[in-house]
Amino acid sequence: MTDCGCEKARRDLEAYLRGAIELCHTRHTDIAEHIDGCPSCQDEVLVERTLTDAIQRSCREEVAPETLRDEVLAKLRTPHSVS
Repeated sequence: MTDCGCEKARRDLEAYLRGAIELCHTRHTDIAEHIDGCPSCQDEVLVERTLTDAIQRSCREEVAPETLRDEVLAKLRTPHSVS
């Protein structure tokens, strides 16, 4: 095990958390081992994961209620008189 240090671990933290293929297996292992033994980096991982989860939840596409959808489509299909 090589301790990659906080600076190196944090530099690649985003790639590590999303399982990016650009991190070689050795680098991934080094970061994982560092995080396991570093409370400060564990806190950083928690913040990153919490932020990522919050962003993903807020970006989910919501579907309009069926009745609203039907009303909008009906209005779009209704011919409009032009003055």
